[in-house]
Amino acid sequence: MPELGKYAGAVLGSWGVTLLLLAGLVAMTWLQSRAAKRKHDEIEARRGTKES
Repeated sequence: MPELGKYAGAVLGSWGVTLLLLAGLVAMTWLQSRAAKRKHDEIEARRGTKES
């Protein structure tokens, strides 16, 4: 790891915030995908034409 000197706190903090935001984005996308699939499956079940 390179020597960050007096900026170490800011740089590492920025990396931490970035990783948390990315993890949050992935989690939100995954949860929305599950909800959309569940809704799609319910609609297909009502229509009686589940193809996949």
